[in-house]
Amino acid sequence: MPIANPFDFDGKVALVTGAGRGIGMGIARRFAQAGASVALHYHTSKNGAEQAAGEIREQGGGARAIPADLNDPRQVQAMVEEVRSQFGRLDILINNAGQYVSGDLIDLSIDEWDRILQANLRSAFLCTQAAAKLMIAQSTGGAIINIASVEASFPLLGHSHYAAGKAGLLSLTRSSALELAAHRIRVNAVSPGLIERDGLEADWPEGVRAWEQAAPLKRLGTAQEVADACLFFASPNAGWITGAALNVDGGVSARPAF
Repeated sequence: MPIANPFDFDGKVALVTGAGRGIGMGIARRFAQAGASVALHYHTSKNGAEQAAGEIREQGGGARAIPADLNDPRQVQAMVEEVRSQFGRLDILINNAGQYVSGDLIDLSIDEWDRILQANLRSAFLCTQAAAKLMIAQSTGGAIINIASVEASFPLLGHSHYAAGKAGLLSLTRSSALELAAHRIRVNAVSPGLIERDGLEADWPEGVRAWEQAAPLKRLGTAQEVADACLFFASPNAGWITGAALNVDGGVSARPAF
C-alpha cells in the first residue's frame, strides 16, 4: 500500500483553545498550514486571535476567532456550537488554554489554588466533554490532544498548583481515552518543556540559561515543534495510539535524577 501524506488535514476542522498567543497560536497556524479549518479560541487575547485568524484567511484557509470563558459550561457549549455552525463539524480539539504563575505552597491562598486548577484542568474537562458529544453525534470519530507539561512529573519550586493541574490533565487524558475509544475518539497529551516566546529571556534569563544547560539538545523548544507533535497525534499515523503522553522537551526528562 502506498504511503499517503499523513499530515494532509484538508476537510478537517480543529478547535484550538488559548490560540491568541504563544503555543496555541503556533498550533492553530500549523494546522491551517496542513489544510485544516481552524477555530481559534481566546478569552483575553482577542487581538492576537483575530489577527492570526485573519492571516489564515488571507492565505486561503478557513479560520474564525471565538471568545469564551472556559470555566463557564454554557460558554464552552456555545463555543463548540459556534464551531459546528461555522464549519459544519469538529474533528480535532487541542486543549491548550491555561495559566502559568508562581507561588510558594506555604503562602498559596485557596483562591489562587482554585484559579490555576480551574484554568488548567477544569477547562480541559469541560471542552473535552462538549467536543466529544459533538464528535459522537457526528459518528466520525475524532482526536483530542491535551497540552500538559513536563512539570506534571518534574515540578519546579513555586509551581505546586500548576504541576498538580498538569498531572491531573495527564490522568484525564488516560481516563478520556478509555471512555471515548468506543466512539473512535483518541485522546493523547503533549508535554512541552520550556518554549521560546517574545521577552522570555529578558523576563527569566537565569531560567533560560539553566534550561539550555540541562537540555541534551542545548536549546529551548518552539511553538511549531509542539504543534508538530499535535499534528502527529491527530494524524492517521497515530491511529492506534490513545492515552499516551509525549514529552517535547529537548531531552530534559531523560536526564538522570542523581
